Amino acid sequence: MPDIIYYAMVGAFFTHELDAVKRHEWRVLPITSFLPERIGEQLFIWMHVPLFALLLWAGDGAPESMTRIGLAAFAIVHVGLHYVFRRHPDYEFNNPSSWALIILTGLLGAAYLAVV
Repeated sequence: MPDIIYYAMVGAFFTHELDAVKRHEWRVLPITSFLPERIGEQLFIWMHVPLFALLLWAGDGAPESMTRIGLAAFAIVHVGLHYVFRRHPDYEFNNPSSWALIILTGLLGAAYLAVV
C-alpha cells in the first residue's frame, strides 16, 4: 500500500510541474524570478531533468527511505508555499485544476507519512 500512495504522490507532483510550466512558475520562484524571461523559463524546465532523475532513482527503495519521507513531507510544505505565494503578482495557479493538483500532492504526502 505505501508504494501505491508514494507513486501516486510522485505522479501528482510531476503533473503539477507540467502545470507549473504553463503557469510560468519561474516568475514567482526566488531562484529564477530575477532572470530574463527566456532564461528563467529554460532554467526552470531544465532544472527538472536532474531533479526528476534524482527523485526517481533515490525514491526507488524501501518505504521508510529518507528520500520518500522527505518528498512526502515536502508535498505538505509545498501546499503552504503555494498558499503564501498566491498573492504574488505573477502567480498563475488561480484555477481549480492547478489547486486540485497542489492539494492532491499534499494529501498523498500526508497519507504516505501516515502509513509508513
